[in-house]
Amino acid sequence: MATRMIPLLPGARRSLTGERLPEPRRSAELRPGTPGAPGSAHPGELGATRLAVPVGLHTGLGCDAVGVPARFGFKILSRLPAKGCVYADTDWWWWLVPAGSDQDVTWPLPACYARGAEIPDRRPRLIHHPDGTSPYTPPIPLYLLVCQLTGIAPSWAGPPVSSAR
Repeated sequence: MATRMIPLLPGARRSLTGERLPEPRRSAELRPGTPGAPGSAHPGELGATRLAVPVGLHTGLGCDAVGVPARFGFKILSRLPAKGCVYADTDWWWWLVPAGSDQDVTWPLPACYARGAEIPDRRPRLIHHPDGTSPYTPPIPLYLLVCQLTGIAPSWAGPPVSSAR
């Protein structure tokens, strides 16, 4: 079942519960004159920041991020079998995942998928450093936990299956 969301304000997104969702966008420095840029018409809007990967961790697969409201943060962190870098601010927790972890998968609301690990700048800080040299949280267990906590059945596209002749 698809849900159509109607923005209340230009650029604003809200979940089914009415909670404001972060809207990843390019840094104001990259797009002068956009909301959040100096001298813009909406000075209260947040700019964007790219999550910084700690020195010594290998990002050969590229980096995206999956964010969830803070109320889900500890539940997810405690249940994951493997954990990469996790960042948090007062409202959102973000997990680094390999680039393209949204391919053929729709992350359920209120989760937010941020390509390039570019998120709203709320001054997130690193709260979990992985034990190894990979900054990534495996995306499939993370996806399944997010689905479980939000009550949404997991769903992803697969290759067409045909019978052998």
